[in-house]
Amino acid sequence: MSLFAMDGKVAIITGASRGIGKAIAQHLAKHGAHVVISSRKIESCEAVAAEISAMGGKALAHACHVGHKSELQTLVDATRDRLGRIDVLVCNAAANPVFGPSAKVSDEAFDKVMHTNLYSNVWLCNLVLPGMAEQGGGAVILVSSVGGLIGSASLGAYCISKAADMQLARNLAVEWGPRNIRVNCIAPGIIRTQFSRALWADPERAAAFARLNPLRRLGEPDDVAGVAVLLASRAGAFITGQTLVVDGGGVIAGAGALS
Repeated sequence: MSLFAMDGKVAIITGASRGIGKAIAQHLAKHGAHVVISSRKIESCEAVAAEISAMGGKALAHACHVGHKSELQTLVDATRDRLGRIDVLVCNAAANPVFGPSAKVSDEAFDKVMHTNLYSNVWLCNLVLPGMAEQGGGAVILVSSVGGLIGSASLGAYCISKAADMQLARNLAVEWGPRNIRVNCIAPGIIRTQFSRALWADPERAAAFARLNPLRRLGEPDDVAGVAVLLASRAGAFITGQTLVVDGGGVIAGAGALS
């Protein structure tokens, strides 16, 4: 049996209608998982689920706004009612409504960033992990960012929330490790998605960022999805509490690409 086989596993992926979340869902499905596609709009979820089904995978669409705890509860309940279990949780949904120095971020904007990028992950993990423990274990993946490892003059609130996700993974890994639950973070650099479009849409700016990375390119959603498959599967069975950086080497080269 392949170390990466996910047959019989059920995985929830938030923010799965596009970009990194969609790529993770597609690749988990390709490896045999039954994936639950979640984002705010049901039409977008259904479109991705249909794509996965068309390629021979198994997918369920369920709309959910991660900033609302009641909707997260419904997502978890619906998954267990329909599929019987949850083996993998990928917390990918995120928001960054502000761009500029921290002194200019309103309380309301800061609260939105923290609710979407941190609180929702705490809530969802608290809803899922007890059931995972009862069934013998599972894997949680928090999609963070290299912004959690560096300072930024323009993305301060976002970076703070992503650093908090890394610590959340460490804490939960310690708390739930004895119940065979692994919790890890992935910290992407600049990945060509709609979410980060402002950083790469201009070809000259994108080329400049790429030159800062030892691999001399920007990332693609599949680059992150491969790491998610590792962490979700038996291949990553002895990895927990870690943050895996997927940035083409930008951080270790001192690129600071989000600053």
